Amino acid sequence: MKILLLLIFIFPFFISAQEYVDIFRIGYGQTLNNNFEGVNSSTNVKSFEAGLTFPVVLNENHALITGADFSINNLQLFPEAEFTSLYSTNIKLGLASTWSEKWSTTIVLLPKIASDYKNISSDDFYLGGFALLKLKKNENLKYRFGIYASQEAFGLFTTPILGWYYLSPNKRFEMDMSLPISADVSYKLGITTIGVDYFGIGRSYNVHYQNAPTLYADLSSLEFASYLQFNALEESVLLRAKLGYSSNNYEMYAKGEKMDLGVSAFSFGDDRTQLNPSLNGGFFLKFEAIYRFHITENSKKQEPNSK
Repeated sequence: MKILLLLIFIFPFFISAQEYVDIFRIGYGQTLNNNFEGVNSSTNVKSFEAGLTFPVVLNENHALITGADFSINNLQLFPEAEFTSLYSTNIKLGLASTWSEKWSTTIVLLPKIASDYKNISSDDFYLGGFALLKLKKNENLKYRFGIYASQEAFGLFTTPILGWYYLSPNKRFEMDMSLPISADVSYKLGITTIGVDYFGIGRSYNVHYQNAPTLYADLSSLEFASYLQFNALEESVLLRAKLGYSSNNYEMYAKGEKMDLGVSAFSFGDDRTQLNPSLNGGFFLKFEAIYRFHITENSKKQEPNSK
């Protein structure tokens, strides 16, 4: 009960049009086939992700954001090579603040360790984060303006964030946009929901080979998918099946080779020498499970004599 009450008082820091928050998410996916360019060889990519977000109230206008994300990508980085697992673990630590009825901010640091987790050192540690300014237009629409930046093995990667969250008055049609990083458009049909989503971002992982120089994988990730979602336990547990197309490309470079700056899909001062053939995109299947906390409904349950 105390945890439930704490969530009810905290989550309004993060939302306006949204009436829920996703506390826990887990997913597993696999591409059906990815061909290496210029050679008669292919691989598939298996992925696993898990994420937790939980806030801690500081006062009536500010809340501390805590949580963690973990992911594994398993694939062949070179034609006919052994499969390699690339890991990423990041901690979420930030502050959500409400300044007025219309304006709020969210600032989150994202320190992470990203590599094959062999001979982990300070070279595998990277610091990133994002900052958002949110404007509540009305009860159904909220705009977002911000920036994401991350230190990577190839240098600094950054992208602006422009987006909005919209929920129709009948609560069936939903748009959750944070471009160019992510987009989700869905329509609820009772206990099922249909939707399309997109996710794209740049990441890197140090890769250690025995008796060989350290390399790093530069991942350019673009995923487009449609999904069918089953809304269980009064829409608190969401089970989602996705089918889509992934253009994920894991380019290998020698440690220390960097570009001047990466901004969204553009790179500046990039004269690196790629060591492996590029990967072509492929179709993928993915399954996700989400635990969603509904603020409005649970708030009403805590009101005495509510009807």
